[in-house]
Amino acid sequence: MATNQELDFNFNEDQMRLKIRALEQILDKIHLGGGKARIEKHHENGKMTARERISALLDPNTVHFEIGALAGHDMYAEHGGCPGGGVVVMIGYVSGRQCIVVANDATVKAGAWFPITGKKNLRAQEIAMENRLPIIYLVDSAGVYLPLQEDIFADKEHFGRIFRNNAKMSAMGITQIAAVMGNCVAGGAYLPIMSDESLIVDKTGTIFLAGSYLVKAAIGEEIDNETLGGATTQTEISGVCDYKVENDTACILKIRDLFSRIGHQEKVGFDRVASIEPARAPKDAYGLLPADRSKPYDTRALLQTIIDDNSMNEYKPNFGKTLITTYARIDGWSVGIVANNRTVVKNAKGEMQFGGVIYGDSADKAARFIMLCNQKKIPLVFFHDVTGFMVGSKSEHGGIIKDGAKMVNAMANSVVPKFSVIIGNSYGAGNYAMCGKAYDPRFIIGWPTAEIAVMSGAAAAKTLLQIEVAQLKAKGETIDPAREEALLKEIKARYDAQISPYYAASRLWLDAIIDPINTRKVLSMGIEMAAHQGVLPEYKVGVIQT
Repeated sequence: MATNQELDFNFNEDQMRLKIRALEQILDKIHLGGGKARIEKHHENGKMTARERISALLDPNTVHFEIGALAGHDMYAEHGGCPGGGVVVMIGYVSGRQCIVVANDATVKAGAWFPITGKKNLRAQEIAMENRLPIIYLVDSAGVYLPLQEDIFADKEHFGRIFRNNAKMSAMGITQIAAVMGNCVAGGAYLPIMSDESLIVDKTGTIFLAGSYLVKAAIGEEIDNETLGGATTQTEISGVCDYKVENDTACILKIRDLFSRIGHQEKVGFDRVASIEPARAPKDAYGLLPADRSKPYDTRALLQTIIDDNSMNEYKPNFGKTLITTYARIDGWSVGIVANNRTVVKNAKGEMQFGGVIYGDSADKAARFIMLCNQKKIPLVFFHDVTGFMVGSKSEHGGIIKDGAKMVNAMANSVVPKFSVIIGNSYGAGNYAMCGKAYDPRFIIGWPTAEIAVMSGAAAAKTLLQIEVAQLKAKGETIDPAREEALLKEIKARYDAQISPYYAASRLWLDAIIDPINTRKVLSMGIEMAAHQGVLPEYKVGVIQT
């Protein structure tokens, strides 16, 4: 007969598998872009889709990681949606070089740029700049989506920032190669030409500031798009593009050849030894993480599904127990791990401390550990399952704010690469201290169980309800219990939708939602990527109150 522990494990595993299957179904739909009919039309025009181009470009049988697949999910319904943000961003290997590939999906609104498209492109460039990764643009876009131009055109982090980044990356010596494989119109025409080298596909690629219809309207000239800005025009007459290629396949082969000639750069030198498989099977994570997110669990056992066997060396294991700080290895890479401990523990005074809550002693320990990792050039990985910092008079009198500030200061000023994995809750200031999106993690990924918010849905609903009831009472109005319960459910439902990992990923607060068994692979790729940075700057922290 199965024990209660085994039954819990099996139940947790079933619930996680359901969440993963739901994720896979959403991604399958997103991967179709604008739909099967538009994909077929693409093929009829002699063009590959964005995903087909990337698949042909990347080295066969090598690992890759997609950034922002869920961007735009459940957004822009009134405009017909924007699956994947209308662009595919992939980190992988071309001719043995790790790089980032950005491909417009022309099956989605002809590859037009929605606000989320611009944000996703800027995220790709940010990754390239932070990690000095070469970048390849596969361009096939009709330009800015005009009905939403006010949200993508003029601000600092809008469309124009992309061309600014082109110029900055070129000055930094980061290789950029762009291929015009379809439309390349108006302001978007600057992207390939501000890259270091450009290719254009004959008969299907066109690049111009204004198409034939706009030229006719503006100056009365009648001309077809091919003569105006096709491959022959832009390589033989204007000299705008560097290489004319026959078709998509020839274009991809040319890019691979150009990439094979890039010199190898100095790397940071993060320590790596031979990889050892984890002590526990990665899929054990499914059963170890409770489906009921309020239940405690063995965080160390969960880490054993990710890190190399026998590689954990804990820092101050008996102090500040609600945070686990440990040296470990992931796929051979030396890392420093900061993880929220979700078991209920006792401190040295015998006082119970809640799992997932950051206490003053935990924050103090984490700050010192983060500084040590910076001194030793060890990348940091944060595993979030945090409800926030401890509150109440005892914590306030003990200086919880200054302890938390110490941790945030040490983390925010880190010069070693930081990675965040949100496995459960990531609430309030706990999100910040554990290297949330605002603190520049190289990757920030979530499991299907992730939740990101100021507080839980239940807590937020009760707080907001109290405010609403108080406002009604101030007006001399009363609220009956049935109406109060209905309001509570309404507020909680609205808030729960916003703390979903899909809500976060659609807005690029998360780079991806992943199957937990892929955590190790993604982190290993990320550390390899970060090693291209070359030289780390000097580590300095600001004023810390002791």
